[in-house]
Amino acid sequence: MFYDGKILRRAEARFHDDCRRREEEFRRRQEAAYARAPRLRQIDAELSATMSRIISTALRRGADPRTAVASLKERNLDLQNERARILTELGLPEDYLEYRPACSLCGDAGIRGEAVCVCLRRYYAKEQQTELSRLLDLAGQSFDTFSLDWYDQEPDPSFGVSPRENMETVYEVCANYAHTFGKRSGNLLLYGKPGLGKTFLSAAIAGEVSKNGFSVVYDTAGHVFAQMEDRKFGRSEGESGGEEMERIFRCDLLILDDLGTEMTTAFVQSALYEIVNTRLLERRSTILNTNFSPDELARRYGAQIASRLEGEYQILPFFGRDIRRLKKERC
Repeated sequence: MFYDGKILRRAEARFHDDCRRREEEFRRRQEAAYARAPRLRQIDAELSATMSRIISTALRRGADPRTAVASLKERNLDLQNERARILTELGLPEDYLEYRPACSLCGDAGIRGEAVCVCLRRYYAKEQQTELSRLLDLAGQSFDTFSLDWYDQEPDPSFGVSPRENMETVYEVCANYAHTFGKRSGNLLLYGKPGLGKTFLSAAIAGEVSKNGFSVVYDTAGHVFAQMEDRKFGRSEGESGGEEMERIFRCDLLILDDLGTEMTTAFVQSALYEIVNTRLLERRSTILNTNFSPDELARRYGAQIASRLEGEYQILPFFGRDIRRLKKERC
């Protein structure tokens, strides 16, 4: 799984802030208990003595360290029992002075081995939702708020089904794609005229996938191509430019909106091919939104792109009346 560097850094900062707050709260609780029963401080100080120091002392004297370890365990048990008794007398739980990390899997380190722990992944998901919310209305554009009522039930002669029937299928495909997203979820091409729900369902997918901790980049095709052009011709800053390219090529899900609204040049054709082909080879999922049909895309971007879209993308048509216009008319 790929983690967006800038989002992961923000997630780590919040994660460690919360860890520090929990530790500070424990220290305050600890000091309050010590103030009520000073003997507790003495007991904890003795319990915190390291076993290695006692063992090394025994070894230096030529003694069997097992005897020292046994003695230490017995002494520690006595101290723990005394502490439990004092805490009970104070009306506090026996484990009141034992600090426990919030995550038992990683001990609040955020990392397990070389992998990001599930606890830090939850922080990452929240930060990514915040990032996407700057571009998308994740609350308003969700699978729960999507309505089929805006689509006509009269069959469209060009497609043989009604816009309503078509959108029922498209909705099911998109919802299943989002809810079961994983390493091999594949790719989607959403095409049709403006105002038919392509951006709405793309936002719903982005929200659901990011909520489950996967990295999602949502951007317009024109902006991404401009970034790639700046990077190629040295107009972007070194590290930030490289990080942006890494996000585009390595994120778990890339959603390119408004494909075809940019000026089509040889560079744009090459850039689109690089994105599509590289992500296919690395089995990273991509969603393309466009107002152009597959045939129009082929004429605009070339046969190589058309071949990959037809062979590797599930193509979902959007047709019917402009929903944005209908909503304005009914207001």
